[in-house]
Amino acid sequence: MSSSRFFAILTFAALCAATVFTASAQSAEQQQQQGLVVARDPQTGQLRAPTPAEIKALSPQQPPTLQAPAQPSLVINPDGSRRVHMGERGLVYSVVSRDAEGKLSRQCVRGEDAATESVTQPQPAAKDNEDTAMNPAKRFSRLKHATAAFAPGFAGWTGAQAAATITIVNLNEPGVGFNDPTPATPVGGNPGETLGQQRLIAFQHAADIWGEKLTSSVPIRIGASFVPLPCSANSAVLGSAGANEIFADFTNAPRSNTWYPSALASKLAGSDVATAGQPHIIARFNSRLGLFPDCLPGSGFYLGLDNNFGNQIDLVTVLLHEMGHGLGFQTYTDDETGAQILGIPSIWDYYLIDNRNERLWVEMTDAERVASAISGKGLSWNGPHVTAAVPRVLAARSNLAISGAAAGGAAGNYDVGDASFGPPLDEIPVSGQLMPVVDQANGSGLACTALSPLNALAVRNNIALVDRGTCAFVDKARNVQAAGAIGMVVADNMPGEVAGMSGNDPSVVIPSVRITQSAGLALKAALRSRSRTRSGVIASLAVDPNRLAGTDPQHRILMYTPTVNAPGSSVSHYTTDAKPNQLMEPSINSDLQHVVSPPYDLTFPLLRDIGW
Repeated sequence: MSSSRFFAILTFAALCAATVFTASAQSAEQQQQQGLVVARDPQTGQLRAPTPAEIKALSPQQPPTLQAPAQPSLVINPDGSRRVHMGERGLVYSVVSRDAEGKLSRQCVRGEDAATESVTQPQPAAKDNEDTAMNPAKRFSRLKHATAAFAPGFAGWTGAQAAATITIVNLNEPGVGFNDPTPATPVGGNPGETLGQQRLIAFQHAADIWGEKLTSSVPIRIGASFVPLPCSANSAVLGSAGANEIFADFTNAPRSNTWYPSALASKLAGSDVATAGQPHIIARFNSRLGLFPDCLPGSGFYLGLDNNFGNQIDLVTVLLHEMGHGLGFQTYTDDETGAQILGIPSIWDYYLIDNRNERLWVEMTDAERVASAISGKGLSWNGPHVTAAVPRVLAARSNLAISGAAAGGAAGNYDVGDASFGPPLDEIPVSGQLMPVVDQANGSGLACTALSPLNALAVRNNIALVDRGTCAFVDKARNVQAAGAIGMVVADNMPGEVAGMSGNDPSVVIPSVRITQSAGLALKAALRSRSRTRSGVIASLAVDPNRLAGTDPQHRILMYTPTVNAPGSSVSHYTTDAKPNQLMEPSINSDLQHVVSPPYDLTFPLLRDIGW
């Protein structure tokens, strides 16, 4: 076992920030860039997904952009292998936003352009949206190897013993980024005494976690930097990472005519296939985050290694996610057009399966792949390592069962989003009459204040149906509980996929779930003939022991395929229905641990499926 170490190698490459192009103009390689963005709500000071106006506000602050070629440039090596330089086109971006309640939400978007586009075009609701709490591009030049000038004791700081060596190539100029001399107090197990040292050590810690799982005789090089990236008072690009090059038909390639990321191709070949002087992975993160009033003040990176990030953004978690993309957790086939780069499938295409017809992506036409990418819950991962690990990692799916004499066409089972507050659902159901709260002139019920006597009478010893909006989910739960409700169902106020609910209040002891807007409308229609205390519509909250959260009927994990394509998030992430939350969901959730493998996480099993 070799030591998983970070060798800081100094060179400078001015990396530009995220600019945006429209989805229709994106090429196959451009579809690979992804990332996370956040915004702070001006009313509450909390973070959430950015709005279109907020993304637009980021654009003027972007540094000059290195334009990628309009078409992929194929290089055929002397040994017959093929190579495409992805550069910026291979990056996945992280973006964070703060909502009106001050809560943070993050999402992945594809490339510089997509990082801005994710704010100009609302994204489908994910588990972490504007109501979901979170505590917490770019010119690349040829690498020149020179020793980085860090304070004594940190340049050679080594991590845990591992099966793969990961080398961090420092792309920052002296005095900035990893070389920032600003004094810093050691925090959360990070002994660095300057801001730059702490950034490097956090990078090393994340790479050590990956290095302990990976096996490769070829050291993995990550060209990394902290640079100014687009941000505003309420939104920011956190950073990005991705494969710098992809390869096909190299020595020992398990599949011919198939794209593999640079680091994996080198591992499989048994020698470094990357272009001389080039890294396997490129990564860049926002050096201004939380440090300036125009860059998400108060919500900077937490540089500790202990995951105690509080209201900050845990850098190690973001790094684990982004490094996962660079190691191969992404397809190189365009999920918007279905086109393969130069007509060559990605290794992912052999494991993405449409669970409605049991056809693999590699067997489909471009149009069929496009339809599969917006199928809702129609795309699964068919790899043996992931499928074998699913029962060890995922929990039973939560369910809302509707029955009763008055239920009519609304009777049946409904997918629900779980709450981070109150007791989790279990196999013993919580059942009662479903009764709506009505406290608005339009007939809706927000439950943002203490319930009126009539509403309290309606929900007492029953399950309350309330509408999303205006106040936090936990406030609604607290108010209906105080009125005597035994459970709460929140109906969404806009179209979208099922999403979870954030919040934390130990005093909330009733279960709560969230349903889609369409499901809420169906239930409200069935409740029209109710009395003041009875509806004849019975709601039962429990888990389904026969189905695991985020899986298809064959117990394979679902991929993220919202019915409206989300560039950078769609396909190259796990579903947001998984429980517990997974590292490689499109939103980075606040309850993640610093782990990438079972029994907590399914990221490493997928990398094993593709060849790691």
